[in-house]
Amino acid sequence: MEKDNDVKVQERVRWRVIGPGLVVAATGIGAGDLVATMVAGSRYGYALLWAAVAGVIIKVALVEGAGRWSLATGRTIIDGWRQLGAWAMTYFGIYIVVWGLSYGAAAMSSSALPLNALFPQVDVIWFAMGSGVLGLVLVWAGRYRALEKIIAVLVGLMFLTVVGSAVLTLPHLGDVVSGLVPRIPDGSVIYTLGLAGGVGGTITLAAYGYWLREKGWHAPGWMRVMRIDNAAAYVMSGIFVISMLIVGAELLYSSGVTIADGEGGLLDLSEVLAQRYGAFMAPLFLVGFWASSFSSVLGVWHGVSLMFADFVGTVRKIPEDDVRRHAGGAYYRAYILWLTFPPMLLLLLDRPIALVVAYGALGALFMPFMAVTLLFLLNSSAVPAGWRNTWWLNVVLAAVATLFLVLGVNELVKVVQPLLA
Repeated sequence: MEKDNDVKVQERVRWRVIGPGLVVAATGIGAGDLVATMVAGSRYGYALLWAAVAGVIIKVALVEGAGRWSLATGRTIIDGWRQLGAWAMTYFGIYIVVWGLSYGAAAMSSSALPLNALFPQVDVIWFAMGSGVLGLVLVWAGRYRALEKIIAVLVGLMFLTVVGSAVLTLPHLGDVVSGLVPRIPDGSVIYTLGLAGGVGGTITLAAYGYWLREKGWHAPGWMRVMRIDNAAAYVMSGIFVISMLIVGAELLYSSGVTIADGEGGLLDLSEVLAQRYGAFMAPLFLVGFWASSFSSVLGVWHGVSLMFADFVGTVRKIPEDDVRRHAGGAYYRAYILWLTFPPMLLLLLDRPIALVVAYGALGALFMPFMAVTLLFLLNSSAVPAGWRNTWWLNVVLAAVATLFLVLGVNELVKVVQPLLA
């Protein structure tokens, strides 16, 4: 009886602890995602709110699938892709190398913009390089618990600024509720698809299984905890997304204010907030902007480096318990260096067009790759029967794969058209 009580107490303590879901959600939602949601609100009001909510549900399904594979089989997603054949491993190998180079430059630049706005006397490139090096230092040892604590602080800053800004606008609740009714205004198809499938959708969703392992959640007995962790984290993610759409709808759409697309739009918004609610709002919002960007840096520098280490170890058939395949190992640290220093050259060279084309192609098509491969893996004999997909989960993953394929083709068209003009 005493032993049973101890187990119950242990479970209650575990459930209070911040889980990997918060890390993957915070990492996936960067400044670019926030501004895309805000711009949609500024153009269409609350009409696309339902799509933002659908996007959160999509991420819950994808991340749950990655987590369920990890817990049910005791294998990593890389090992699952190896099971599918050389095509999957080849695709991922090319993707992670090219994506890392381009993403490293983009993430460092995004973190630097709000710092440069706060301290304009310092050139933005120094803040960008400093952000990359700081990310390297903080995750170099590979300590997951430290990462969780830092991410929790950054999420707190994001919550204070993003949700606080939404509350300040005094949203009309009737309009908010009406936005939950699915409809697609004229000219909003791509924005609708982007909100439903693009916000928070990156390679870091596949890293969830690795963070589960780092957390110590490594068996089917953790399945319920994982699902609660994942759902709770994406509820938080949904609050961020809805808050940015409210800011766009109430602060910009209602007054006809236009801001820039891209991360520069958040700088414009900080000025609008300062004019409307006082000078203190600009630096406060910029701190939240930085927290959103830097949480992505930390999450990618840690989680995707774990994936790379496992990928190399799998390809080279290195034993699972070899330190090189884990956090703090040689392969893990090699990818952190790849994310940090070569991209600094792109900051100086303004990113060569060939790399941009490759990144646009591979980056846009990664999410359908993940959805399709999860569809195969979670119906395979490698997964115990009780943890395989139900029919409705198969329908959801198939719909997600189709959605992301449409988004991918659209991104490819946007990249290729200027080259052909």
